[in-house]
Amino acid sequence: MRAVVQRVTSASVRTLRPDAEPVETGRIGPGLVALVGVTHDDGPTEAEKLARKLLHLRIFSDEAGAMNLSCADTGGSLLVVSQFTLYGDTRKGRRPSFVAAAGPEVAEPLIEHLVETLRSLGATVATGRFRTHMQVSLVNDGPITLDLEV
Repeated sequence: MRAVVQRVTSASVRTLRPDAEPVETGRIGPGLVALVGVTHDDGPTEAEKLARKLLHLRIFSDEAGAMNLSCADTGGSLLVVSQFTLYGDTRKGRRPSFVAAAGPEVAEPLIEHLVETLRSLGATVATGRFRTHMQVSLVNDGPITLDLEV
């Protein structure tokens, strides 16, 4: 599994439908936005490992201003949004290939398992909606953006 993680002061995600008004499916205050992609070899073990890594990633400032605190330490929330395009290959040509991205029948249950694992560890988690066009709004704090892979 792969994630692009951003430390935020706030974030939200809306689902767009062609025949309806956008619907907000998730909103958080201070915490992390995790755009998460799944590849073919991923399973529950990777989802659980990524959940622990996200919850305990020390990128929040302590009283001295050093990045020593995690969401678990600060009570920060997480917004998890599925993002198959993280496995886009752009090495050849101008159109990305998404062959390395797992199909929705594999990815959706693993994203759900990631969210369930985070919640079982005590995290407050908001989500997007799988297989929909979404708009993610966020205020990147720092800015701090990291790539994670498990």
